[in-house]
Amino acid sequence: MITTDFVQGSPCWIDLGAPDVAAAAAFYGSVFGWEFQPMGADAPDFGFLTLDGKRIAGLGPLTEDGARSAWMIYFLTDDVDATTEAVRRSTGQVRVAPMDADGEGRMAQYTDPQGGQFAVWQPSTFKGMDSVDAVGALCWTELMTTDAVAAKEFYGSLFGWQTQDMDLPGGGGTYSLITPAGQPEERMHGGLMQLPAEQLSLTGGRAYWHPVFGSEDCDETVARVTSKGGSVQMGPEDAEGVGRLAVCVDRAGADFVVLTPVEQS
Repeated sequence: MITTDFVQGSPCWIDLGAPDVAAAAAFYGSVFGWEFQPMGADAPDFGFLTLDGKRIAGLGPLTEDGARSAWMIYFLTDDVDATTEAVRRSTGQVRVAPMDADGEGRMAQYTDPQGGQFAVWQPSTFKGMDSVDAVGALCWTELMTTDAVAAKEFYGSLFGWQTQDMDLPGGGGTYSLITPAGQPEERMHGGLMQLPAEQLSLTGGRAYWHPVFGSEDCDETVARVTSKGGSVQMGPEDAEGVGRLAVCVDRAGADFVVLTPVEQS
């Protein structure tokens, strides 16, 4: 499970780059009940998505020409410069070099060898998400990749992640569970799965990360997604031992998963 007791290599923040911030805030507000809190008059298009006063995620405009709207997952690091050098020594790429974030911490963004984009956060005054593993909050992270072996090697060398393979029911392939270095299985925070490039249509065959958000009623949440102009790539369907889930896409093309865990079904 994801907790706010963040450790090295665990997800600690997410943000969404959107072509229309107001439209994105309205969409997710209708789907999850989130409220948009602008950072200030100097940056009205940048802000936080909150639920019951707790920070769930960040939201801002797309800053790269030609970039698709997508969720970015940040993993905790205690040394962003060392992590960046490790990426440079590997076959990954540094997309955004280490930079200060208004004294609240330092961040950098990268691309893994299969094209998956992710980021790291070295906290100072701002630690990360206020609420996780709850209805309307991040409860899991997933990497869809064209090479699971290479992905496990890359992220393992970067964060020390421990992985555990499991066979999906019905011959659905292998899913690798991810746990931060030195942590017990209860601290699993995500998974990765290998898919052929033709099944990664959102990114033109490149790997990608997406967030999983908790829901009291997956079907009801999906109904709100479609009623507000979003779409569904898969589901809703029951996943044995996991819960009821659906892979959704917002109005601007950013993908995310809605999950009602099995214990709430």
